[in-house]
Amino acid sequence: MSRVIHVFRQPERFVAGTVGEPGDRTFYLQAIEEARTISVQLEKQQVSVLAERISALLQEVARRFGSDVPDEGTGSDLGPLAVPLDEEFRVGTMGLGWDSDSSSVVIELLAVSEEEIDESVVLDDTDEGPDALRVFLSPVQARAFADRAEKVVSAGRPPCPLCAEPLAPEGHVCVRLNGYHQRSPVAD
Repeated sequence: MSRVIHVFRQPERFVAGTVGEPGDRTFYLQAIEEARTISVQLEKQQVSVLAERISALLQEVARRFGSDVPDEGTGSDLGPLAVPLDEEFRVGTMGLGWDSDSSSVVIELLAVSEEEIDESVVLDDTDEGPDALRVFLSPVQARAFADRAEKVVSAGRPPCPLCAEPLAPEGHVCVRLNGYHQRSPVAD
């Protein structure tokens, strides 16, 4: 079976979002263009890395090409993910690039694959390889995506001030206290 590449050249919306409570959240990226919606599942760390790399790419594009790249997003999209939320695939490999012809950030998300993925498959239209989601974003859209993604990631459980592990409502065994005391999240 040949791979499916979902291409969004002018998405109306491309956002990171979650389903579930902090500590038990599932992370998604969702692209919407006209009547088409694609949602892919990924890890919290992948969302965080993607946001960081997009910000770094935008800085590099501004430096190298003198492009008009915003320092921060204009008008954040804080709406929930579109429903029904049907996961197309789980993300394994991510690719990021700059398309100078369209002055767009290109994000490609590849499905988890049991086979090792050749680097040449990323951002390529070959028939072989895992399914993919490819999204073209203007610099303004890319900055807004990165800003929202950072907010989504940081909206989880607060870290313990001693060990930086996430605090659960029922507390946790803090390794900095040698596991002898249970640290409660916040004293009222």
